[in-house]
Amino acid sequence: MKKLYVLCLLCLVSTVATAQGFDFKIDHFAIVVDDVDKSAKFYDNILGLEETPHPDKKPGFRWFMIDDSSQIHLIQKEFTPFEKNKSMHLCLSTQDLDAVITHLKSNNVPYWDWPGKESAVTLRTDGVRQIYIQDPDAYWIEINTATH
Repeated sequence: MKKLYVLCLLCLVSTVATAQGFDFKIDHFAIVVDDVDKSAKFYDNILGLEETPHPDKKPGFRWFMIDDSSQIHLIQKEFTPFEKNKSMHLCLSTQDLDAVITHLKSNNVPYWDWPGKESAVTLRTDGVRQIYIQDPDAYWIEINTATH
């Protein structure tokens, strides 16, 4: 009887967990920066993201498109500094990592592998290649070759 109760409970939990189906998509990723224009130059010139206007044209805000449905919002505000750990990062995917690396080198932007070796690329066990860079506010950005 106890096994049947546990089995029924697991079925109920499984049904409740999958019944929602919210179909979330990432809308935007917002970061607080010291100098919005300096950061915007990096996201434009180094990452090649297209800027999209802020709907209210407020000063201190710059928005960039990642793809057709996601954005990065740069917000200039005073905030308490904190350690920017590589484990907390934005990840962008490309199928031309070599071109990205060439572009980074030509703009004197350093990159690292996951363990921290400069100018190195990590090859994950699933075959995905990845590097890490930092923006002007020291936020970490992973760039990898994952396909979705």
